[in-house]
Amino acid sequence: MALGDIGIFSALKAKMQWHQSRQQVLAENVANADTPGYQAKDLRKIKFSSALASVTNQSVSVARTNAKHLGGTALPSDGAFNRDKSRGWETTPSGNGVILEEQMMKVTENQMEYQSAASLYSKSVTLLKIALGANT
Repeated sequence: MALGDIGIFSALKAKMQWHQSRQQVLAENVANADTPGYQAKDLRKIKFSSALASVTNQSVSVARTNAKHLGGTALPSDGAFNRDKSRGWETTPSGNGVILEEQMMKVTENQMEYQSAASLYSKSVTLLKIALGANT
């Protein structure tokens, strides 16, 4: 069995690849900050639930093994946790829609999320080595 066959590793690998692609798109936005008519681009967010569904065929549910345990609750279906980021678009007289401050915030956010995924991947590999009895 290859490491990529384990669901969590393939999902983390896909997330890190998405962050690499997003970094390239954001770098293009910054590079074209003075290009007339250029509009900033971004990738659609990767959905962990769909990535997880593609790597596993089994249904996982929470089991109450003790009456003192709290039962799980379903999230509201009205979208209470969805954030609406609708806002006006700032453009320059030349038609350029790149806001450097916004792009740099996105770059920083992307870098932090990539580092989190890479750290989780590394720690999972270390845990797997320990479980197999290999020296780290």
